[in-house]
Amino acid sequence: MQKQEVRVGGEAGPGHGGSSPAEQVKAFMDLLAGKGTQGTQVPQAPDRTPEPPPEPPGNDYRIQRHREVLLSRLGGDLVLGEPPPRLASLLLVEGLTDLQLREHDFTQVEATRGAGRTARTIALDRLFLPLSRVSIPPRVSITIGVAGVGKTTLVRHFVHLWAQGQLAKDFLQVLPLTFRELNTYEKVSADRLIRSAFPHVGEPSLAAAAPDRALLILDGLDECKTPLDFSNTAACTDPKKEVQVDNLITNIIRGNLFPEVSIWVTSRPSTAGQIPGGLVDRMTEIRGFNEEEVKMCLEQMFPEDQSLAGWALAQVQADRALYLMCTVPAFCRLSGSVLGHLYRHRRGPLDAELSPPRTLSEIYSWYFRVALGREGQDKGKVSPRIEQVAHGGRRMAGTLGRLAFQGLVRKKYVFYEQDLRAFGVDLALLQTALTGCFLQREETPGSAAAYCFSHLSLQEFVAAAYYYGASKRAIFDLFTESGVSWPRLGFLTHFRSAVQRAMQAEDGRLDVFLRFLSGLLSPRVNALLMGSLLAPGEHQGYREQAARLLQGCLAPEAAVSARAVNVLRCLHELQHTELASSVKEAMEREGLARLTSPPHPAALAYLLQVSDAYAQEANLSLCLSQAVLQSLLPQLLYCQSLRLDTNQFQDPVMELLGSVLSGKDCRIQKISLAENQISNKGAKALARSLLVNRSLTTLDLRGNSIGPQGAKALADALKINRTLASLRYMLPALSLPPPGEGLENPLLGLQNNMIKDNGAGSIAEALASSRTLCMLHLQKNSIGPVGAQRMADALKQNRSLKELMFSSNSIGDGGAKALAEALKVNQGLESLDLQSNSISNAGVAALMGALYTNQTLLSLNLRENSINPEGAQALARALCTNSTLKNLDLTANLLRDQGAQAIAEAIRENRALTSLHLQWNFLQAEAAKALGQALQLNSSLASLDLQENAIGDDGASAVASALKANTALTALYLQVTSIGASGAQALGEALAVNRTLEILDLRGNAIGVAGAKALGNALKVNSSLRRLNLQENSLGTDGAICMATALAGNHRLQHINLQGNHIGESGARMISEAIKTNAPACTVEM
Repeated sequence: MQKQEVRVGGEAGPGHGGSSPAEQVKAFMDLLAGKGTQGTQVPQAPDRTPEPPPEPPGNDYRIQRHREVLLSRLGGDLVLGEPPPRLASLLLVEGLTDLQLREHDFTQVEATRGAGRTARTIALDRLFLPLSRVSIPPRVSITIGVAGVGKTTLVRHFVHLWAQGQLAKDFLQVLPLTFRELNTYEKVSADRLIRSAFPHVGEPSLAAAAPDRALLILDGLDECKTPLDFSNTAACTDPKKEVQVDNLITNIIRGNLFPEVSIWVTSRPSTAGQIPGGLVDRMTEIRGFNEEEVKMCLEQMFPEDQSLAGWALAQVQADRALYLMCTVPAFCRLSGSVLGHLYRHRRGPLDAELSPPRTLSEIYSWYFRVALGREGQDKGKVSPRIEQVAHGGRRMAGTLGRLAFQGLVRKKYVFYEQDLRAFGVDLALLQTALTGCFLQREETPGSAAAYCFSHLSLQEFVAAAYYYGASKRAIFDLFTESGVSWPRLGFLTHFRSAVQRAMQAEDGRLDVFLRFLSGLLSPRVNALLMGSLLAPGEHQGYREQAARLLQGCLAPEAAVSARAVNVLRCLHELQHTELASSVKEAMEREGLARLTSPPHPAALAYLLQVSDAYAQEANLSLCLSQAVLQSLLPQLLYCQSLRLDTNQFQDPVMELLGSVLSGKDCRIQKISLAENQISNKGAKALARSLLVNRSLTTLDLRGNSIGPQGAKALADALKINRTLASLRYMLPALSLPPPGEGLENPLLGLQNNMIKDNGAGSIAEALASSRTLCMLHLQKNSIGPVGAQRMADALKQNRSLKELMFSSNSIGDGGAKALAEALKVNQGLESLDLQSNSISNAGVAALMGALYTNQTLLSLNLRENSINPEGAQALARALCTNSTLKNLDLTANLLRDQGAQAIAEAIRENRALTSLHLQWNFLQAEAAKALGQALQLNSSLASLDLQENAIGDDGASAVASALKANTALTALYLQVTSIGASGAQALGEALAVNRTLEILDLRGNAIGVAGAKALGNALKVNSSLRRLNLQENSLGTDGAICMATALAGNHRLQHINLQGNHIGESGARMISEAIKTNAPACTVEM
């Protein structure tokens, strides 16, 4: 949005005043002071006396008087105090999204899962100030928010704080107007409008005041009776000329009238689109409740009973769809009032009649029923007669219902007495308590009262109730109130008409109305409203036919629309959930690919919005075809995390996904496309989207066929993109963590592709200038030493990268040396994976030389290289001085005893290393003895892995001796290390003393019955061990008995593996009985 001052027809012409902007401003400020003249006389040229004082002494009284009048007008509407945090700090947004422009407010909340846009915030006291020292204050500001989020409350807080002198002190005058007031005028001039709204301003002039120190507030653009038309409205530059109200507002916003006065408009998002973006200097958005605020709202509603508040919160959290709607404050309070009534009147937790509502229709039906009860009590009858209650309900639905329904059809949300009379509303009905629960009255300055429903959803519910009742007897189209058919059309004909109208309404304004209409056919709603609005059991004849009619609307579509998703919500209101349930079951069984009928994609889109399982991550791996994905694209925009692994997607799908990622509405933060069939063309399509995308932080492309050209395209995009922080290019075996875990740090993954050294060079260029990328996974890409050199050069300049996965790239000693030189300079990298890269002693020596000066590297993986005792010596020397490295993996090298002994000597002195992997290094007892002696002195190492080394009983005994003194080691891995009974006995003796070891893995040894007995005796007294693996250790039935006896006395063990030990049925039975009786929390694998 750019600041523009557009003046259509700015020069004087027939029918228009010819005053200059300076004259207009003076006239406007004179008007505020009450000095203007009647009629349309053009104001005199301004007095050009230089530098008039900004605040003449006479102005102070009038300003103070204006503040007092505003405070008195607020009256009891506002509880004094500071605005809540969500109103005190607004989201600073860049224009409206397509969703906001086109969809119903409820749909906006549901599609975005109740989460606001990621945006900067701006404090309320800085709302009209420049954002920086070089910018200027905004002239036209718009604040948007869905119905019920608190826009008018925000304005009242602002006016209240200004009138008390606590905020916006730069403004001498704040003039709040509502469109409810403006609607009472047919034609009006700016002069007369301000005079009638603020008659107390007085006669003496405020012309000396600076013209840019006035703020005009226009609250509730969505309630304007005539849409603003900026394309066809004639220009007006005379503040005394009477014009249509919409014409007047349009010219004020354009700047044709009073160009230096600040304008603040509030509106629902869809209506705010009437104002061209070029005229808007600042747009802010009010966010809804967060999780804590929903809880606080319910607690404030029931301060006297916190157990009620807790129960109410539990009920709204039990249904994700309703909980998302509770992010709208008005809906949260309405739901709270209903749940409070149910809690106070239920006879017990299993009271079926007062079971908590689970649909919108049930909540609003309960609200209606509670309102009926209040009606009877207000008439002095504690237990009103059923007939009176029913009559009151039907009367309200019949009179206000037509008003509400026709208002929805005509996009009319504020009504005046002439509207009430036109729709046959009995004005006496407005005085009843029942009507007061739905319709609010507000006085306007012109003595005309304005009426509106307490919330848009209440208007929709009353409209649906009216339509439901009228459709059973109407002989004409209720939408147009024309056309006659005899005999009566029947309910289903009218229901079909409502469905067709709702499906055709591009702005979704009939979506919630249709949900309520469908919900009135559900058994529970019928039971709630039986006798008041509905006849007993009448829904049964319509329910199945209505469900078939709704499902018939789900025809094949190129893309699942919001209207189609709303059909699923209507079926939910109808309590006809078979379609959604079938898709949900298919998703759980990974059988979604077999569901190919037209309704299934819409059901899937619906489940993505309402399912708890997909709230954090939508896992659609192994189940989507290109056609289904294409139909889902509009609904995938709002998924925060999306997994599309192993779907055989090819390059054309990437073109589709690229269009989604390029959209302004896109909120996808993490996307995984691993193990598909993406080549360079697909990578280029994704790269193009990264040039404009501002939401994606993690992109995983591992296991595809992306070559150097695709890597270059992605790298070029990274040079511009400032949000992507993690890139993966890795081995197929290194899969993503389970849903809901991992992916915490954003990444871009390209592992197991074919980018080679050229592609690595392109990535390196982007890395050199990147300030956001923190994880880069390039495993198995044939990068070689040349590519490693280019990456190393980039690391010397980069300061953001934290993790570099570079395994299986054949970089050799040359690449290792280049990376070592980079580590001497780089002070940001924390994890470096160089597994399986043909690195020998020379490369290790270079890397260890870097560790003398590097102070940031925490993890180094050198698995499966060619490091022998000579290289181990270099490692040991570095470990003696390095104080930052915590994890060192030397698995599958050639260290032998000599190399391990050197490392053991270093461990005696090292105080930083916490994890050491020495698996499969041809170690024997001498190495274990050296390590054992080192462990007696070491106080930092927490995990030691010696598996696949033949250390034997002697080595095990040496390590066991260390455990008696060591207090740091928590995990010890001794799988397949040739340990027999004597070694196990030594370990058992150590466990009887040790109080820190939590994991002991002895899988694949031969400890036998004697070893099992020793370990069993230790378990009776040990209180620290949590996991014990004795798989394949020749325990037999007798060994199982020893373990069962031990489990009877140990209540801390959480997991034990006894597989492959031929323990027999009797041994298994004894183990099971011991677990059941003494350690029910322990898991046993047999």
